[in-house]
Amino acid sequence: MRALRFHTYGEPADVLQLDEMVAPEPGPGQIRISVEACGLTPADWAICGGIHHGDLPRGIGLEVAGTVDAVGPGVTDVRVGDAVFGPAPYLGPSAGAADQAVMDIWFPRPAGLSAVEAAALPMAVETAFRGLVALGDVSGRTVLVSGAGTTIGLAAAQIAVRLGARVIASAGDTFAGLLREAGAAVVAYGKGLGQRVTAMAGGPVDLVFDSAPAGTMPELLTTVTDPAHIVTVTDFAALRDLRVRSAGMNQRYDVLGEYAGVVTVPVAGTYRLEDWRAPLAISRSGRARGKHLLIPHG
Repeated sequence: MRALRFHTYGEPADVLQLDEMVAPEPGPGQIRISVEACGLTPADWAICGGIHHGDLPRGIGLEVAGTVDAVGPGVTDVRVGDAVFGPAPYLGPSAGAADQAVMDIWFPRPAGLSAVEAAALPMAVETAFRGLVALGDVSGRTVLVSGAGTTIGLAAAQIAVRLGARVIASAGDTFAGLLREAGAAVVAYGKGLGQRVTAMAGGPVDLVFDSAPAGTMPELLTTVTDPAHIVTVTDFAALRDLRVRSAGMNQRYDVLGEYAGVVTVPVAGTYRLEDWRAPLAISRSGRARGKHLLIPHG
């Protein structure tokens, strides 16, 4: 099979290559799928850079959807031919950006949800839900979602509304309509954000979920009465220097089944596996405007 892998750490454009390799066999508690769609995230590029060291070569592609083609020992809840989606393990010699991939965690793909739509969900939904849990009970509270123009922020705004929050979302025009349809009020991001938010909220907001690029924190601090009311998943300097909080490390992929078909992550582009350089360039430009996915068998 083909797999997008790196044999040394470095810049993704320099170290990634499309290899031919033997398809992985599912171990105990695992399944293998024929990959129909693989979502790409900034985490993939960080893995290429060595954020998680391990044996080389390694694969990328942390979000997958496809059809089960092999079942490991002890697996009883799926059969060959079932449509599933979920996160792909990334510590082995291949991951989701391949013709076939093993999975440790999976969920049935709801009827009416395409493989592309399903593969767009795992990282955004998991990170968003984990961050909202770190904020505490959001029901009945005013929550600012900073960076709602990112896939994580967009998912967080939709989930927070469903959890009963009054959501104010900072975003540009690209996702403004979708955010309003989901029940969020939208304010423009950028200079003066703090003033726009407090004017809309009628004072400080109760909580802030931040997924915006680093540099927004000074504005966000003006929207709350205590920095501890902010959870950020992007501004690591603020975690170090201020009293804002992190989303923690307790991953919440368990909620993917609940939000599949409920949370929408717009798809900005799909590409053949061999054309992986195109989505890499767009992602690195900071102008993804939605999810970009590889389609191995497209």
